[in-house]
Amino acid sequence: MNPLLSRLQPYPFERLRELTRDVLPNPALRPISLGIGEPKHPTPPFIREALAAALDGLASYPATAGEPALREACAAWVHRRYGVTLDASTQLLPVNGSREALFALAQTVVDPTRPGATVVCPNPFYQIYEGAALLAGAQTVFANSDPARNFAIDWSAIDDATWARTQLLYVCSPGNPTGAVMPLDEWQRLFELSDRHGFVIASDECYSEIWFRDEPPLGGLQAALALGRGDFRRLIAFTSLSKRSNVPGLRSGFVAGDAAILKAFLLYRTYHGAAMGPAVQRASLAAWGDEAHVAANRALYRQKFERVTPLLAGVLDVALPDAGFYLWARLPAAVCGGSDTRFARELLAQYNVAVLPGSYLAREARGTNPGQGRIRMALVAGVDECVEAAERIVSFIQSS
Repeated sequence: MNPLLSRLQPYPFERLRELTRDVLPNPALRPISLGIGEPKHPTPPFIREALAAALDGLASYPATAGEPALREACAAWVHRRYGVTLDASTQLLPVNGSREALFALAQTVVDPTRPGATVVCPNPFYQIYEGAALLAGAQTVFANSDPARNFAIDWSAIDDATWARTQLLYVCSPGNPTGAVMPLDEWQRLFELSDRHGFVIASDECYSEIWFRDEPPLGGLQAALALGRGDFRRLIAFTSLSKRSNVPGLRSGFVAGDAAILKAFLLYRTYHGAAMGPAVQRASLAAWGDEAHVAANRALYRQKFERVTPLLAGVLDVALPDAGFYLWARLPAAVCGGSDTRFARELLAQYNVAVLPGSYLAREARGTNPGQGRIRMALVAGVDECVEAAERIVSFIQSS
């Protein structure tokens, strides 16, 4: 067996299942899950129809690079959304969801034979980053988020010696679980560090189309262009249809950026067998070409956050995020001793609501786990169900 597998930690949802394995949820209340970030809104009919209409294409092997029409559709979306012009043949690749590609990129760019091979991750973070780094033979270093700065990552906590060993940096904007969006000056700092030390930046942007402010979130390619980096050197952006179009089961997205890195990534993917199926490509092409369903989806999330956030803000330290579909809340010290794991167990037992302990989404770094004492709530269910869950949480806290 690959000895690197022993370095992997249990996935957060496995830990949650183990934590609550012996819990008997209150049978008088219907179960409501805010634990898993899986979109629950209906998939738009036109996407399903495009998928079904392309089933005759299953008799042929798809190209790993994807159909030219799909790449052009993705590039056209990037131009509409960010004002960025891409060469669809060299600066963009379809992928089977951002999760698969975030993992695979580390296997492509990390050279484990270099002393101290390092991957830097935000903290808290999407757990794929750590697993990808470990299985690529690298060590992980974490930069904590700062609640006092709207959960911006404290990149200054990483010293020069660590940056010098770094080969890959994962960033997530809008962030999971905080919803924080990176501003242009933060991008400029990371680009300068990348230029100085030569590491690749992997920009996870799968929550980019769910936002609550006046302006849509800044993207990595957009930031690079604004800073005179139109070649997107050492930058790869990851985008997915899962949240944008409510098709997590479609497993479809794309990566875009540095043409030289994508050339190597395509080679890796050709051997890895990561081609997107023809029917999925046709459905994806249809999805990227339509914005009406995205606007309707965003409006539905806004409605949920407008109703749920004020309810919870009365009993929790929580505020409307910049973007994404999570609420990242600090627990009162007087409730369950401020323990996120105890809170999750007792809330499930008494009120049949599942939430994810924040400590499961982070690692201890510089003497602290930035997720400890927090919970992540995914507002993915319907409006009424999310409001009911919030009301139960309020009742639980007030009765504790």
